[in-house]
Amino acid sequence: MSAVISPFSSAHRLYVKSLYKRMLTNELNWIVRRDLWRAKAVAIRAEFENNRNVQDPRALAVIFEKAEAELAERLHPDPYRAPTAPDGTKWERNVPPTLGPIFEHEPFNRAHGH
Repeated sequence: MSAVISPFSSAHRLYVKSLYKRMLTNELNWIVRRDLWRAKAVAIRAEFENNRNVQDPRALAVIFEKAEAELAERLHPDPYRAPTAPDGTKWERNVPPTLGPIFEHEPFNRAHGH
């Protein structure tokens, strides 16, 4: 059993995954219909696959810089928020009442002469 040695750290993998997810999410903010969004998602995946075997750190830095610039340029000004997420349209709407101690009115009224 041989171990596969990778030149990249787990932080590198997490960064690539994060970049990929941010690009997909941003496109979904622009294109709400999933059937139309799917073509753009496939194109994004193809870009990542084309650069999959790049080993040179300088070339990768250029690729990442270009991808981040494209993402920043295309960033949606009003991204989608789930309705129940913080800042969503239903955030804290109809919040259930707090379950605190029950206030006893009758003993209070007797003690205070009401």
